[in-house]
Amino acid sequence: MKKKQLLLHALTALATLGALVLLYRSLRQYSRDDIVESLQALPWSNLGLAVLFCAGSYLSLGLFDALAVRYAGKPLALRRTALASFCGLSIGHTIGLAALSSGAVRYRFYSRWGLTTEEIAKVIGFCGVTVGLGLAALAGIALVLRPQATAPLGMGEGAALALGIACLACSAAYLVASVFLRGSVKLWRWRVEMPGFRLALGQLLVGTVNFVCVAACLHQLMRAYGAIGFLDVTTAYVTGNVATLITHVPGGIGVLEATVMHLVGEQKAIGALIAFRVIYFLIPLAIGLPTFLGSEVYFRGREPESDKAPNRREATMPS
Repeated sequence: MKKKQLLLHALTALATLGALVLLYRSLRQYSRDDIVESLQALPWSNLGLAVLFCAGSYLSLGLFDALAVRYAGKPLALRRTALASFCGLSIGHTIGLAALSSGAVRYRFYSRWGLTTEEIAKVIGFCGVTVGLGLAALAGIALVLRPQATAPLGMGEGAALALGIACLACSAAYLVASVFLRGSVKLWRWRVEMPGFRLALGQLLVGTVNFVCVAACLHQLMRAYGAIGFLDVTTAYVTGNVATLITHVPGGIGVLEATVMHLVGEQKAIGALIAFRVIYFLIPLAIGLPTFLGSEVYFRGREPESDKAPNRREATMPS
């Protein structure tokens, strides 16, 4: 047990160190003038709406965890799941490999709040499925409504439409499975417990809303540089996000920009992309990392008291 705790402490420390290093690297690729000019070029209305949509995304991510702890059979107050989710994902989004980096941060919170290692694994797995459902649903909607948006990638409208229908079918199949498949289901060497229909529907809705908010955040920033449709930006963002997941590049640095630039085809959009990275990745990281470190100090100051209480009770028990 001590070895497992030491490993998790090490992962948490690495996640924190990695966040600091990648924050430096992310900022280093842009000069201070680039960042300031990109933000100054944005109208306040677009900038304000982008920040609101960013906040909406992180609120949705907090609901991921709220549903996940219910799935694990250990419901918690929303303020707790929101704290664990924000700290974990504000760091995990920047580091990449979110299941590992944000998972280590989540473990620190949830283990203190009474969840076992198995239950925390269920929470992380559930959130991962929610991400996949939301991404598939939004990709399906965007590709079905505007299949021509993938033309810069060399994908024909027919292929894009078929891919969009397949994405929506996968989301629908998950809901159907939640109705008819009860108990655990064997997937390769693992057994996975299917959530009920209401939880599965919540996953699909909250997962989709999260990605809609992210795409809307990027759309507001890109609108400041020219007329561009929401579905075009959504298709570009979803494609870039898939590429990021495949490459595991920390925070999607370079991958997201390259994909969006290729699909949108406007060099001036780089200013919007810099602003997007500052608003969606760097500002949350600048808030989430100190909050996480502060929580470590706060909880560590209280742990000795809880550790001593059982010893006092044991001392008063008759032999």
